[in-house]
Amino acid sequence: MAAAVTVFGADYSVYVRIVRLALVEKGVPYEPVDVDVFAESGPPAEYLERQPFGRIPAFEHDGFRLFETSAITRYIDAAFDGPALMPTDVKSAARVNQIVSMMDNYAYPSMVWGVYVERVEVPGRGGVADEARISSGLETARTCLDTLQSLMGDGSFLVGPGLTLADIYALAMLTYFIKAPEGADLFARYPPLEDWLHRMKGRPAALECGIG
Repeated sequence: MAAAVTVFGADYSVYVRIVRLALVEKGVPYEPVDVDVFAESGPPAEYLERQPFGRIPAFEHDGFRLFETSAITRYIDAAFDGPALMPTDVKSAARVNQIVSMMDNYAYPSMVWGVYVERVEVPGRGGVADEARISSGLETARTCLDTLQSLMGDGSFLVGPGLTLADIYALAMLTYFIKAPEGADLFARYPPLEDWLHRMKGRPAALECGIG
């Protein structure tokens, strides 16, 4: 029996979702512990002992603590039985790492914060969306989608014949992006990615994590 796994974070977090998706796809049971880093008082003091920068998620397995999603997901893949989330082929593994890095560095700031948060979350809290930030976010998002579609092959997944961390990262971010009308309109121009996202949202792991 696997030792206890705990994921600290919040349901709304893209990166918490990525970790949870990885665990479910590997068939690893875990205990979620809610941590709201956007609370008025900030993250709890005891949480900062796990994540000194106050970000989410944090992770613990049998007393071993980790933070940073890239480290956590690669640990999950290596430490537990279940379907591999990284290819064994060197070039395919490099492609997965490239897509994950692109999603982290370009897609997340533009698609999630620049478009989704500004268009959906800010008005939902009674604020006024920053139209310039949305416009800039869409410009970068277009480059991300052009590149992602150019990198994916003819199969059901972004890299190779099976699910990888590239699919998990992209799924968690794109499902937020298309909640904004401009995001949905732009994404509709990429039918192969639309088909891929439809398949991904139907996976049991996505449904269990509230993404489907």
